[in-house]
Amino acid sequence: MEKGNQTSVSEFLLLGLSDRAEQRQLLFVLFLWMYLLGVLGSLLIVLAIGSDPHLHTPMYFFLINLSLADVCFLSTTVPKMLANVQTQDKSISYAGCLAQGYFFNLFGVMDNFLLTGMAYDRYMAICRPLHYTTVMNPRLCALMVIGSWLLSGLDALIHTLLVLRLSFCKNNEILHFFCEINQVLKLSCTDTHINVVLLYALIMALGIGPLTGLLFSYTRIVFTILTIPSTRGRYKAFSTCGSHLSVVSLFYGTGLGVYFSSTSTHASQKDSIASVMYTVVTPVLNPFIYSLRNKDMKGALRNLWGIWGLILALSLACCV
Repeated sequence: MEKGNQTSVSEFLLLGLSDRAEQRQLLFVLFLWMYLLGVLGSLLIVLAIGSDPHLHTPMYFFLINLSLADVCFLSTTVPKMLANVQTQDKSISYAGCLAQGYFFNLFGVMDNFLLTGMAYDRYMAICRPLHYTTVMNPRLCALMVIGSWLLSGLDALIHTLLVLRLSFCKNNEILHFFCEINQVLKLSCTDTHINVVLLYALIMALGIGPLTGLLFSYTRIVFTILTIPSTRGRYKAFSTCGSHLSVVSLFYGTGLGVYFSSTSTHASQKDSIASVMYTVVTPVLNPFIYSLRNKDMKGALRNLWGIWGLILALSLACCV
C-alpha cells in the first residue's frame, strides 16, 4: 500500500450498540445501573473482607484483587459509553482511544490471571489439603498477584506501542462501544500483519495457557469431589466451586469467542453485543456470585452492615 499522502486521524467515532434514540436511552439506564451495581458490589466485597480477620486467607486475597480489577475494568469502558450516549457525541480522541485500549487489555488479562489463581487455590484446598497451608503461603500469593500485574501491564504496553506505529486514514468509525484493539487494527491503512500475529500469539500465551491450567485444576477437583463418601460433603464442595466455574465459563466463552470469530475484515454488531458479556456482565455478576453463594461472605457483609449502621446512628445522634 502506498504511504504517500496519508493523513492521521485525531479522533475515532464509537458507533456503540444502537443508532436508535429510544434504544440508546434504554441502554443508558441499563448500563448505568449495571455499572453502579458492579462497582458498589465489588467495593463492598473489598470492605467486607478487609474488616473480617477470618477472611484473610489466600482465596479472599485473590478475591479482593479480582474485585478491584473488576472496578477498574468496568470504569475503563462504561463511563465513556454513558457519556457518549448522554451527549450524543460518539467521538473519542486518538490518545483517549489508545489509553482505553491499554487499560482494557491490562485489566482484562489481569482478570484472566486472577481467575486462574483462584482455581489453583481451590485445587490445593480440595485435592491437596495437607499441603495447602504450606504451599499457599502469603509470599507465594503476593508473588502470583505481582506477577499477574507485571505480565498484564507488559501485554497492554506491547499492543499500545505497536498501534502507535500505524497510520489511520479517512475511516475512523469503530463499530463498538469502546476501543477494542481488534477493531482499531481494522481501520489502519498500513500493514497490521505484525500486530495481528502478536495479538493472537499473546492471546494463546496469556489466555489459552492459563485457561489450560484452570481446566486442569477443575478436572482434578471434580474427580476428587466424586471420591468424597458423604453426599453433604460433595454438595458443599460443588457449591463452593460452582459459582467460580459459572463466572469462568461466561468470561472465557464470550471473550475467546469474540476474538477468534472476529478475524473477518468487517466488524459485526453481534461481536460488540457479545463483548458486553465479558466486559460488563461478568464483572457485575462477580460480587453477587461470590457473596450470595458464600456463607463466610454473607456473615462478613452482615457485620459490615452492622458497623456502618452503628456509625450512622452515632453520627445522627451527635448531630441531634
